[in-house]
Amino acid sequence: MRHSLSLILGAAMLAAAPGPASRASAQAAPVELRVLAINDFHGHLQPPPGGIRIDNPADKADKITVEAGGAEHMATAVRQLRDGHAHTIFVAAGDLIGASPFLSAMFHDEPTIESLDMMGLAVAAVGNHEFDEGKNELLRMQNGGCHPIDGCQGPHPFLGAKFRYLAASTFEKSTGKTVLPAYAIREFGGIPVAFIGLTLKGTPNLVSPVGVADLEFRDESDTVNALLPELKARGVEAIVVLIHEGGFPTGDYNECPGISGPIVDIVKKFDRAVDVVVSGHTHRPYVCDIDGRLVTSADKYGTIVTAIDLKLDPVTRDVVSARADNVIVRTDAFAKDSQQTALLDSYDRLAAPIASRPAGSITETLSRTPNASGESVLGDIIADAQLAATRAEVNGGAVIAFTNPGGVRSDMLKRDDGAVTYGDVFASQPFRNQLVTLTLTGMQIKNMLEQQWLDPKRPRILHVSDGFSYSWDGARPVGDRVAADSMSLHGARIDPATAYRITVNNFLAVGGDGFTVFTEGLAPQVGVYDVDALYAYFRANSPIAPATGNRIVRMN
Repeated sequence: MRHSLSLILGAAMLAAAPGPASRASAQAAPVELRVLAINDFHGHLQPPPGGIRIDNPADKADKITVEAGGAEHMATAVRQLRDGHAHTIFVAAGDLIGASPFLSAMFHDEPTIESLDMMGLAVAAVGNHEFDEGKNELLRMQNGGCHPIDGCQGPHPFLGAKFRYLAASTFEKSTGKTVLPAYAIREFGGIPVAFIGLTLKGTPNLVSPVGVADLEFRDESDTVNALLPELKARGVEAIVVLIHEGGFPTGDYNECPGISGPIVDIVKKFDRAVDVVVSGHTHRPYVCDIDGRLVTSADKYGTIVTAIDLKLDPVTRDVVSARADNVIVRTDAFAKDSQQTALLDSYDRLAAPIASRPAGSITETLSRTPNASGESVLGDIIADAQLAATRAEVNGGAVIAFTNPGGVRSDMLKRDDGAVTYGDVFASQPFRNQLVTLTLTGMQIKNMLEQQWLDPKRPRILHVSDGFSYSWDGARPVGDRVAADSMSLHGARIDPATAYRITVNNFLAVGGDGFTVFTEGLAPQVGVYDVDALYAYFRANSPIAPATGNRIVRMN
């Protein structure tokens, strides 16, 4: 059953004695606008493994899996959700690209941009993953052209996005101007509606610092509130914010009995002129009322399209009601769109021979889900692969490898025969980061591990290679959670003064995710790509079984 949230605005006006404006409003029918929204698509042109998990309608205490998503099915869902509505617009709240599966990532996400263009996407906020390859690559996504290193690889020229990327809070330090437009205004039935696009303020800590070194990411609420006088001067009263930041709800995919996280405080700081907020980033679906405003999120990977129905007063030109429905893009309910199929086939003909190369095999599904200490089965294996690729003296002489959890993007699901392909390996390591081996002292390793809790609410526990272990205490203060005497390498205690050769990916090596201690490393040596290290590890060690873990021990 679908549920919807309805917010009736302007109660004070309705309670007052009717004046000329309110009498005119009562006589004029409202303009109805349907806004279709997605977020965090991440180049999932094909249905993601595992679909979406929702409450079992027959037993709310149970969860069921629904096969959903994929560009072919989503295009049909968008088209059907438009049918019967005179005024519609298709929008997005960021991370449309980046951390993508092989079919999109091999072509630097050009297929995803083209796919969304074909669906009629109009405007999209820039997410943090749009900056994975830096500002210039984002601008290429908007404007088109060949990749500066890999050139033109696709079946046809890449012309760039027809939809408009928006980045109101992202400024170039050198010019003081936004890197992309702050907002877009569209008219529906003669009524202007503004769509403001925002990248989360914490983006510099989530992407390679080098790629955004000349950019400033400002406070989301302050940015929106500062734009309101300009919008009002242009006659805009109806305002929709597309923000790549989100929350953590309770309840099922189409409700929100409770929500926490950054989006709550951000929305509360917005001026009351903001009517609707489309959010993302946390990969959670919800339809919420936050501070009297409709706030939505459409899960991830194209498994949901949010249908937001607004009524616009033709006299005040403001939103007078808003309601939303998170529609699951069920693969058995929405047929494949033939144009999307043709597009995907044109790219797949080029990608399939590479993606299908055998890598090895697994005995069980390798999960990226961390345990209570922060360790995961797949994370352990990836760290082991990176150590294996750099252990030889000629390759760096590494003795420990660390990798960031955000770089492990998908579980490695076991097929009936256990076979693993290059495409499977790539799906779990899609960023194509190069490995870097550098020297840190034991004390620097301790200091680096303490940076895992720079954001205590969302710690980033690094995956570590076999032979290295340590314990941490969640009851201790931030900055002193790792027990120094628990840090060991093959049973020998890590000496604070001894130098160790450490392997990380180049994202971490330049201080990504806030791990600035890695930038202090000496004698850096650049190695192979992370995905190639993992592929070689599978080739050499298959069949691979889940390890027992216990490299990281949590005390409290």
